[in-house]
Amino acid sequence: MQPAKTINEVISLLDEIIDSSILRKSRIGYFACLYRKMTIAVKKGIDNGVFSDAMRMEKLDVIFANRYLDAYYCQSQKTPVTLSWKAAFDLTTQPYTVIQHLLLGMNAHINLDLGVAAAGVSKGTNIQLLKKDFNLINDVIASLINIVQKDLEEICLPMKLLKYVDNKSKESVINFSITSARNASWINAVGLSSVSTEMYNPYIKTLDSKIKIVADNIINPNFSQGLILRTVRNFEPKDVGEIIKFLKD
Repeated sequence: MQPAKTINEVISLLDEIIDSSILRKSRIGYFACLYRKMTIAVKKGIDNGVFSDAMRMEKLDVIFANRYLDAYYCQSQKTPVTLSWKAAFDLTTQPYTVIQHLLLGMNAHINLDLGVAAAGVSKGTNIQLLKKDFNLINDVIASLINIVQKDLEEICLPMKLLKYVDNKSKESVINFSITSARNASWINAVGLSSVSTEMYNPYIKTLDSKIKIVADNIINPNFSQGLILRTVRNFEPKDVGEIIKFLKD
């Protein structure tokens, strides 16, 4: 697979993944839909001058996206991928809730890939110069959470029950994971920017092992979350292709 060179190419490739997932009724399409929305939102931010360095931000977004695209094509060719992405892809064969599948993808992509992309785009410069725009791209990601929540409530009314999980807000399951991922990704980016060349890959491998543990926690939630998620799963539509079409719109 040739890596994407522009955000428009990223969106086009995501469309291909989504269309293929609809035909195959593959849950891989769930995260691809969320990521497409995320990418379009970042593109709008760049076009509207939200970021201090638009060129650097597009480069970051493309590097970031190519890690997901590469993982997707590697798994389709049955070649090795990171442990965190392997967990997300392998579990798409299982009927976990839509929210759990989305969180598995977000875990791999934000906890690991975003930090790697940020370190990559900052190579040869002071990574702290990126922090303002890095925080802004995370704001873009966070702004999509309410949209996703409303989408999921439309296809499955019991999703409203998530507001009762641990007595937090209705987005508690999502926001907890997003907050942790946002903090971790910047710490990982700073760490990767300072390691020696020979330690770079071992550092990523160590991070990946830790992030895989987060994936395990997503599919094995605490009792209260598990009870709600089992209820949600029973009421979710059974047609995977139709869910993907709904999430893409």
